[in-house]
This record gives sequence, structure tokens and C-alpha cells, in this order.
Amino acid sequence: MQTESAGLPATLLERRPDIRGAEQELVAANADIGQAKATFFPQVTLTGFFGFQSVALSDLFTGSARTWQFGPAVSFPLFTGGRLRANLKQARARFDESLARYQQTIHNAFREVSDGLIAYRRTREFREQQEENTTAHREATDLANVRYVGGVTSYLEVLYNENELFSTELDLAQARRDELLSVVQLYRALGGGWRTPAIDQASTTTRQP
Repeated sequence: MQTESAGLPATLLERRPDIRGAEQELVAANADIGQAKATFFPQVTLTGFFGFQSVALSDLFTGSARTWQFGPAVSFPLFTGGRLRANLKQARARFDESLARYQQTIHNAFREVSDGLIAYRRTREFREQQEENTTAHREATDLANVRYVGGVTSYLEVLYNENELFSTELDLAQARRDELLSVVQLYRALGGGWRTPAIDQASTTTRQP
């Protein structure tokens, strides 16, 4: 049985501005950020074969694994620097609010990455199909020209095939654009600034004439 190759680690998401901001709120509320991460931040690999979504990431949003977002409670500290907090009720409310926002932020981040990887896979597969379709029409156009030069058919067949080829080339250009847009969205979901072989390959492929 094959296993997934090493891919992008979930720790990349810790650099997202929204997650960093939520962590700072927890720190300000006197939370143990290490404990919060251990409770709510799934330690999974984001990508598997060919840079697509890993099974581990997909499982976060399916079946019983969805309970990952409802981990055990993070303890609320009663003391800060040896001093009892002045307003315990207010501090507890602030702590709970920050913790809930942190939990939701992480959930949203993983969801965006999951959606981004799914979109990338779909747009890449569609672009590959359009490339095959364009190649087939290009070959048909070349054959029609050969048949016309050989006096086997009229020029109408050539015009028809050239028109079909032009249409498929437009579709291919659109497919390449959509794939590039999905790569951009995936970069944003990961926080930006990372380059991976799978994403580099997609960018290179979509730039081919």
C-alpha cells in the first residue's frame, strides 16, 4: 500500500496574518498559546501526491474527524505574575472570546487551504483535458490541409477545422488563466511567500504556449 509523499506541513499556516493576530489576542488574554495550539491546531500534512490535498487534510472536514475543532478546553489562568486578576469575571469572558476567535480562525484557515487545493486540482485537470482537446483539433486541422492540398476535399473542411481549433485554443487560454488564479488563491490561503514544486510546476505549465 502506497503512502502519501511528504508535502506542505500545517505549521505553514501559523504565519497567516489572521492566525498571528488571533494568537496575540490569546497572549493578551493571558492564555497559554502552546496549550491552545496543541488543542486546536491539527498537525497534519496539507498536500500529498502531485501537490494535491492530502487525505489527512480532507479527513478534517469529513466524518468523525470533524470533531478536531471541538478539542478539550484550554485552562484559564487565575494568576498573572503572582497577582490575582482584578476582575475575574471580565477576564474570563475576554479569555473565552479570544479562545473562540482563535479556534474559528484556525478552522477557517484549514478550510481555505482545503478549498484552494481542491480548486487547484480541478483547474489543473481541466487544463490538461483542454490541452488534449486542442492537440486533437490541431492534428485534425493539419490533416484537413493535407487533404485539401491533395485534392481530396474542399477548402470548407479546412475552414471548419480551423474554426474548431480556434475555439479550443480560446478554451485552453481560459483554462490556463483559471489554473493560475487557483494557484494565487492557494498562495493567499497559505499566507503567501511559499514556493513548492507542485505550484511551481503549475505556474510553468500554464505559461507554455
